[in-house]
This record gives sequence, C-alpha cells and structure tokens, in this order.
Amino acid sequence: MSVPGSTAPTLSGSTRRRVLAGSVGNLLENYDNLIYAYTASTLSVLFFPTGDAVSGLLATFATFAVGFLARPIGTLWFGHIGDRHGRKRALVISVVMMGVATTAIGLLPTYEAIGAAAPVLLVLIRLVQGFSVAGEWAGSATMLVESAPAHRRGFFGSFNQVSTAGGFLLAAAVIAANTALFSEEAFLAYGWRVPFLLGAVTAVVAVLLRRGVDDTPSFVAEAQQGTVSDRPLARAFATQKLAMLRGFGFTVGWTVAYFFFLTYLPTYLAEFAGYDAAAARASNLVALVVLTVAIAGFGLLSDRVGRKPLLLAGTGGLALLSWPVLVMFQTGETWALYVGQIAVALALASFSGPGPAALAELFPTTVRYSSLGIGYNFSVMVFGGTAPFVATALIGLGNTATIVALLPGAAALITLCVVLLMPESSRLPLR
Repeated sequence: MSVPGSTAPTLSGSTRRRVLAGSVGNLLENYDNLIYAYTASTLSVLFFPTGDAVSGLLATFATFAVGFLARPIGTLWFGHIGDRHGRKRALVISVVMMGVATTAIGLLPTYEAIGAAAPVLLVLIRLVQGFSVAGEWAGSATMLVESAPAHRRGFFGSFNQVSTAGGFLLAAAVIAANTALFSEEAFLAYGWRVPFLLGAVTAVVAVLLRRGVDDTPSFVAEAQQGTVSDRPLARAFATQKLAMLRGFGFTVGWTVAYFFFLTYLPTYLAEFAGYDAAAARASNLVALVVLTVAIAGFGLLSDRVGRKPLLLAGTGGLALLSWPVLVMFQTGETWALYVGQIAVALALASFSGPGPAALAELFPTTVRYSSLGIGYNFSVMVFGGTAPFVATALIGLGNTATIVALLPGAAALITLCVVLLMPESSRLPLR
C-alpha cells in the first residue's frame, strides 16, 4: 500500500500491532473516563446528597469537570515523555494510571459511610483520571498517523476517533446492561461499582497490547538521526504557538459536541426532557453505533477528497443542527430521540473522521506529541469538561431549545471559523 517514492510505512505486522495498540488502548481509556459521566445521576445521590436533584447533578458534573483541570499538567508531562523517550512509553504509563484510578472509584466509600471525605476523595481520583487521559488521546493520534502510509493518514488517524466513540459506546452499553441486571435498590447499593471495577481489566488488556509494539517509524527515524529534542516542550512553545492556537480552536466545537450530545444528553433527556431513562440510553446507544461505524468511512474519504471539505461539512452541520434537534427532543416523541441523535452522529462523524490526521499534520515529528496534546487538551479542559455543568446551569435559566442549544451551536461556530483559515494538509508530506 505504499506510494511510489514514499518512505511511508506499509501494512507490516508491526504496523498492524501499533494500530491495534493505539486504537484499543484509547477505547479502553475512554471507557474508563466516561463511566463517570454515564453514572452521574447515581453518583449525585451517593456522593452529593443535597436533597435537590439539580444541585446534586451540578456538583457531580463539577467534579467531572475538575478532572479536566489536570489535563494541562498531564499533557505537558506526557508530551515530554512522548517526544523525548517515545510514544510507546508514554501510552503505557497513561493507561496504567487510568486503570488504577477508575478501579479506585469502584472501591470508594460513599458519603453515607465516611461523610464529606467521600466527595473529596472522588475529586482527587478524578484529577488522576484527567492527568492520565491527557496523555492518551494525543499519543494515540500521534501513533496512528505516524504509522500510516502517506495516502492513508486520514483513514489510520480515524481509528483514534473510532476507538474514542467505541469507548463511549462500551461505557454506555455496560451501564445499560448493569441497570438491566440489577434492581434499582441493588444498583444504588453496590451495582454502580461494577463498571468502575472493570477498569482493572481494561488496564491489563491495554498494557498487554502496548508492551509488544515498536515505536513509530517517524520517531525511530528522529532518534536514529539524533534530532530528538532534549526539551520538546520548550521547542514546541518557541516554534508552534500559532499551530497550537489553531489546534485549540479546532477542538472547541468538537469536544463540546462529544461531551454535550454523547455524554450529557442521556441525563438531559431523562432529567429535563421527560423521557424514560431506558429510552434515552437506547437511543444514545444507537447514535453511538452510527457514529463509530461512520467515522472510519469519513476518514477514508478524507484521503480522497481532502480533510477540509469534510471538516467544514461536519462543523457546519453541528452549528445548524443544534437548535432544531433540541426542538425535536422537546416534543417528547420517541422517534425524535433517534432521528435527532443519528443526524448529530453523522455530522460529528464527518468531522471526527479526518480530525486526528488534520491535527497531527499541523506539527513536526520532533514536537508532535507535545504540541498536539497542548492544543487539544487545553481546549478540552476549558470547553469539554465543563459542557455538562454549563448545560445544566443554562437549563436553570429556562428549559427551552434556544437556551440549551446556545452551548453546542456557539462552540461549533468557533471551530468553523478556525477550519476556514486552515490549509489543506492531506497531500502534504508528514514533517
């Protein structure tokens, strides 16, 4: 599958192993991270018993957002390791930390058992989760794109998002199965712990996958040439400020769409739109399946038609769809759950397919892990982690489609403006 005259890697056994390790590890780590969001209603009762459902949810989503505050520190630390010592080492450390933290939540005593210490410990563990996941997304995207043949970077990079959506899907499926297996009383008593305790399994699987892979050809070439930087962060801030700023803006609409439509929406539909919780979860699962399948197709298409047309279609679609989809949800009709979420999933897939490659192509190999992570994770910290909290707070001003749609619609417009100013990079060699 190599291009004549290209030095891009072919589909050797080591390339396949890197793609598998980068994808499955990312899937499992996103599962670990998202289990918290999908059990928000339960955690609000167990750890923030305020007596007021909205206040409890606000506290729970604030704690979810706290995890994102650790992302800047995490992305700086993992970026240094990834650019200085290799992508593989950073990704193994990241997934071990996430697995330990997720398992710790499953073992955590509740407010009823130890009082105020319970939410304090939950906040501390969320900080560890945020720190570790900061190294995962950038590392996975870097490994996949650097392992790709020159004419397949969009397709290979899309598996970063296939696995991200797959992590959302796996988390949603486990929660749905868990709530079906346990009665409401049993789930509240101990059943909620099961998805978190599975974090130990995900960590072991991811480590076994990643220990046996080689580093990417791009990083190995840099190491052999002696051009690996001793201070990649300093070099990144000295040479990549504009590109990192682009990466920040590029991520705004993307991350809000993920954490609003895929993470927060089941809670919104059940708590504020009057839908049955089971119906909200079922429609969310269907949308996640559509998203997961469609992303790879759009990534492959971006290698043919370019990144920019699909990025514009995706972010423009999210900007246009936010308000009418939320109007549909407020009808209370079951069909609206599926039509609205599938429409959003297709728009998001159009952006997510070429997204990782488009971001990775902004930066040179010597500082790619650091620079990509800084732009992406700082944006996720500011806009993604706070999306559920901000959405819940906006509903306090009035539960109307116009108010609720302000967040995803405005975020999509920001990213649309950034994409308009970006160059087409699909035909350019990876630096």
